[in-house]
Amino acid sequence: MFARIAPRYDFLNHFLSFNIDRRWRKVLVQRLEPVLERQDVRVLDLCCGTGDVWLDLRRTARGLVVGADFCHPMLMSAKQKAARGGFPAPLVEADALGLPLANNVLDAISIAFGFRNLANYEAGLRELHRVLRPGGMLAILEFSHPPHPAVKAGYGFYSSILLPAIGTLLSGSPGAYTYLPDSISKFPGADELVKMMRTAGFRNSKFELLTGGIAALHVGYK
Repeated sequence: MFARIAPRYDFLNHFLSFNIDRRWRKVLVQRLEPVLERQDVRVLDLCCGTGDVWLDLRRTARGLVVGADFCHPMLMSAKQKAARGGFPAPLVEADALGLPLANNVLDAISIAFGFRNLANYEAGLRELHRVLRPGGMLAILEFSHPPHPAVKAGYGFYSSILLPAIGTLLSGSPGAYTYLPDSISKFPGADELVKMMRTAGFRNSKFELLTGGIAALHVGYK
């Protein structure tokens, strides 16, 4: 499904979110800046897709930032984008539930709108905890559930009715933009995800709601 929409993925993300997704990703990078500024930092941008966050992190980091994704065509789009920007491309095709990394090797992991696609959230968090160094930072940017009734109703109408129709029309892939609202509706709320992070061993775990709770940024430390 993601392979089919890879060529138009960036355009559709920006168009369907009214460009708000750019602001959300900027917040994610800003929260990671204290770690990125360390000398020889090692960072993984997991579920990197076409590489927007990965490239933003690489522009800031004083060390290595690797992008990883399970979908090969997404990685090819990221590689092409990196080449246009004059960046070398440390990209890895990998399963988030079984990363090809040793224990305790990363200073930070970022995931933007990919965590909800994991087959098992608890197993995913344990795997991320495994590869982080003690003190390492996990930042998960993901869609959430707006707490305010008016925002929740408006967002529900848009995501369940308008977004699938427009997304299908522009992408030619009806499954992808039906899957999107379905996966969001089944995803844990921000407070529940933070509890799962704490259970997996992440300390000082917390979240901040973005755009009325349409998205949330979850942060924790090993």
